[in-house]
Amino acid sequence: MFQYVVRRIFLIVPTLWAVVTVVFFLIRIVPGGPAMAALGAYASEEQVRALEHQMGLDQPLLIQYVKYLADLCRGDLGKSLITQRPVAQEIAQALPYTIDLTVAGMALGILMGVPIGIFAALRRNRLPDYLGRIFSLIGISMPEFYLGILLMYVFAVKLNLFPVIGGGDFSRWGSRFYHLVLPAFTLGIIMTSFISRMTRSSMLNVIGEDYVRTARAKGVSEKMVVYKHALRNALIPTTTVIGLYAGILMGGSVLTEIVYSRPGLGKMMVFAVKDRDYMTLQMVIVIFSAAVFLLNLLTDILYSLIDPRIEYH
Repeated sequence: MFQYVVRRIFLIVPTLWAVVTVVFFLIRIVPGGPAMAALGAYASEEQVRALEHQMGLDQPLLIQYVKYLADLCRGDLGKSLITQRPVAQEIAQALPYTIDLTVAGMALGILMGVPIGIFAALRRNRLPDYLGRIFSLIGISMPEFYLGILLMYVFAVKLNLFPVIGGGDFSRWGSRFYHLVLPAFTLGIIMTSFISRMTRSSMLNVIGEDYVRTARAKGVSEKMVVYKHALRNALIPTTTVIGLYAGILMGGSVLTEIVYSRPGLGKMMVFAVKDRDYMTLQMVIVIFSAAVFLLNLLTDILYSLIDPRIEYH
């Protein structure tokens, strides 16, 4: 297992290099540029060319690419082409808000989705099962931004229970949690729908297996049969769904941060795209890619913890 983890970690380097390379060239072939975005549509061509020269964007792409890789190898993430602030500093300020949102959304999805899926499977074709299936169908079908607007309208505008926008004071846990509730539930409800649906399906498949019937025939308590014999095997495909949709959840955090105006990486990436801020956009995409890679690695490790019989070579 250790050797497998080490090999997967070493794969991060070529994977991120490929992501950096693709993003570097793709965002530079899009019409427009940071100089035009900074000066405005009414700037003269001479002004645009002068600013591009100042930014170093008039050099051949290959030279820009080599310089960028050299800076990355030295740990220099560069400066924002728009704000002229170090990209590392801006990411350090935004990253904690995105981590809070993603972790809270995943935690809510797991804590709510697994019990709902188990409860629905044990009461198949009865009212709890029908309600659980309707809930999961609605959650899967509803976009994050629309659900976020609904929750904001009900709990922030009408009931005035939570703040409408912002991420709170990061140095105060109470303020962070208060501003996190609605965005976390926006992602958590959607994550719950996927997890509960897969947990129900997996439980129904496992409950019909011979070893479950044998355990019941031996007089094992129903609680032990469900949570020790059935659930442990049903969690393997559920864990796969959690790993897959964790990446989708991070993508959903972009829209959620825009709706709630949270100062996270998602909002930072959207403004970087708007302003053609190449340096910022490249690093934000690399961070998202690395996070998805690490989540997939964590999912593989969880397999062996759930079922020790799984081996990696």
